[in-house]
Amino acid sequence: MKTHSWIRSRRPLWMSALAAATALSMAGCATFSGPPEKVVEQRAGEYWKARIAGDYATAYKLSTPSYRQLKTLEQFRTQFGPGVSVQDAEVASVACEPQKCTARMKISAKPLLIGMKLGTIPLYMDEIWLLEDGQWWHYQEP
Repeated sequence: MKTHSWIRSRRPLWMSALAAATALSMAGCATFSGPPEKVVEQRAGEYWKARIAGDYATAYKLSTPSYRQLKTLEQFRTQFGPGVSVQDAEVASVACEPQKCTARMKISAKPLLIGMKLGTIPLYMDEIWLLEDGQWWHYQEP
């Protein structure tokens, strides 16, 4: 079969594009590799970014597989009532053991109290992250 010259000339460009796409996708997978503290810091940031944005599906996907076997996405979503409006969240520190990490989160919240205009209140809270199936997951009581 005869190959057209324009196909032969495009082959290296096509192969280069494929190689670049493969490298980028592998780099995306590598974002969750490294020291547990860095992985948990990144995942905790993603979890809270999703929660603040109201993207409960993304936050739910970061919950432990065992939690997701017990609770549906709707049950997860409804457990967060309207009592506090989280404005911002950042990871203050992460301390890890072999199977468990504790992420200390700095949360900026605005309490919703009828008739009172309160400003944003900074608070700290510890979250547990567990290693299951080779990945770090946000733990919460079922």
